[in-house]
Amino acid sequence: MTDLDLTIERDRLETVRRGAGVVVDHPAVFRITGSGALTCLQGLFTNDLDHPGDGSLTYGAMLTPKGMIVADSWVIRQADALTMIAPASGRDAVREIFQRALPPRLAKAADLTGDSAVAWVLGAHGFHTLMQSGIGAPEAAGRVVEHDGGAGPLVVALAPEAAPFAALLSGPGQAVEAAVRRLLVAGAFRGEERDLHASRILAGWPALGVEIDEKTLPQEVRYDEIGGVSYTKGCYTGQETVARVHFRGHTNRELRGLAWREPGAPSGRAVVVREKEVGTVRSTLTVDGRTLGLALVRREVEPGSQVVAGGRGAKVINLPFGGDELDD
Repeated sequence: MTDLDLTIERDRLETVRRGAGVVVDHPAVFRITGSGALTCLQGLFTNDLDHPGDGSLTYGAMLTPKGMIVADSWVIRQADALTMIAPASGRDAVREIFQRALPPRLAKAADLTGDSAVAWVLGAHGFHTLMQSGIGAPEAAGRVVEHDGGAGPLVVALAPEAAPFAALLSGPGQAVEAAVRRLLVAGAFRGEERDLHASRILAGWPALGVEIDEKTLPQEVRYDEIGGVSYTKGCYTGQETVARVHFRGHTNRELRGLAWREPGAPSGRAVVVREKEVGTVRSTLTVDGRTLGLALVRREVEPGSQVVAGGRGAKVINLPFGGDELDD
């Protein structure tokens, strides 16, 4: 696990939130083809890839047989293939699952990592800038279109409302960079990895290797709220555990927000209530001395509770953050 602590200027954060930013990333990318590609991937993924049809963008995860998250990912479904975009740190684990679980006569997974890039479009003005650039966009959230990117096919996808980005552009590196140049001309600013993390923290969105580790269940990190799991699609690896938690019980811990009352970043990771450790801080975002964070805490520590987190007093916040928690 890697703890994440970010510091960002308020003006930059406001630009990220209300403007239009674009961050180029090189995640793990797999293209799954074959007559049984959809059926096979449907049996390995927490969310429903069948119902949305071709031209869709879906978020979910691949799990262990015991229901723990191996890697979260976005899946683009097109008529001839499915493209999985996962964190770079999850590449080896995803590739191993494909090698073990895909019958070669039905489906094959080509590892495009390194040759492909993704541009994440951030901010409330992101969609408008995408249209102004002339690149164009799908007709609705959760849908994708493909364009000729000059250096190869460029897929443009609009994100669901809860996502920490407005859109993503995926394709060969040169095609993505060409599209990014058009976005910059249209008024976008070129962001950095910290801008992407700041957006996901405010959205209450978990990250692999930070909020998600090898013992994390989907419901612990808000998969119900962010639309990362289907309870009607049928069987998939790890489904039994996920369904049992949903229909018969609950998780013992949940991802919650924290807002520190005192200026300055916390000095530790433990979340404490009445001298009892009840959770762990995973990500923090500090803006002009005010700090927000994401923490996995015992479910009985409800939003509104006062805790000591990292040695400082903090309030537990229901996610996503509303945007006013950084105000004095």
